[in-house]
Amino acid sequence: MAYHLSQLIVLFILIIIVAGSKLSDGARVFTLVNECKETIWPGITHGEAFNASGFALKAGQSAIFTPPAGWGGRIWGRTSCNFDKNGNGTCQTGSCGTSLKCTSPGTPPASIADFTLGDIDYYDVSFVDGFNLPIVVAAVNGKGNCSTAGCDRDLRQNCSSELSVKSNGKTIACRSACDYFNTDEYCCRGVYGSPMTCMATNYSRSFKQVCPAAYSYAYDDPTSIVTCTGADYIVTFCATRNQTMCTYHDNKLTCNGSKALKAFSQRWWVSVLALSLMINIRTML
Repeated sequence: MAYHLSQLIVLFILIIIVAGSKLSDGARVFTLVNECKETIWPGITHGEAFNASGFALKAGQSAIFTPPAGWGGRIWGRTSCNFDKNGNGTCQTGSCGTSLKCTSPGTPPASIADFTLGDIDYYDVSFVDGFNLPIVVAAVNGKGNCSTAGCDRDLRQNCSSELSVKSNGKTIACRSACDYFNTDEYCCRGVYGSPMTCMATNYSRSFKQVCPAAYSYAYDDPTSIVTCTGADYIVTFCATRNQTMCTYHDNKLTCNGSKALKAFSQRWWVSVLALSLMINIRTML
């Protein structure tokens, strides 16, 4: 049965209300969207203020994460995971040990979205720990710079042979030079532990050339970190940087990059509805 976009919007809002969603209480809203062709397992680490989290997100599905005030942490995607009914298992990339719910950062190589929320938010997408998935962060409802961070290009396709991580002959991730060589120069430590002495290398430049809005090495701050005030965030895996994504907050539907709902992807709405529209991650902990 085909749905018109207006019908989908009405149905979405009705189900949110019936489900007793708490997304209108003024809390920050993070919408996680999987535009990859396969299931991923997002990991969320908490800084000091949030419980461990991890869950499966099928292709085309979305989920909601509502962090506490002042939250600081990271979000990344794990790939090719296999967990049993008790949440124990392994992943090919981004693994945070043997648990579905992460209490520590993912194992490199992994693409990471970093956040520090406060009066002014700071966020970025980092490939300092390597690359396993394209990831884009878009801010909505915010004031200030609030530009889109991250990269929609797949660095695995042009990963150098020495940095390539392969499974069955296929490159599944691209290591960072620090992870591979483990030297002070590549890892920005020791005598290289300052912005004055730690410079871009050929490896980080190759990342930066393809993904200019993402961290390529530890002191890449001036061009990679973004600030915003009072925003909600949409974290999308395997999306394009100019793709329109939406979030529901304070009884309003807001989309990045467009004032018109007609520009929003109809396929995304169908995917959200298939997942009972949205998952509030807090209920999963």
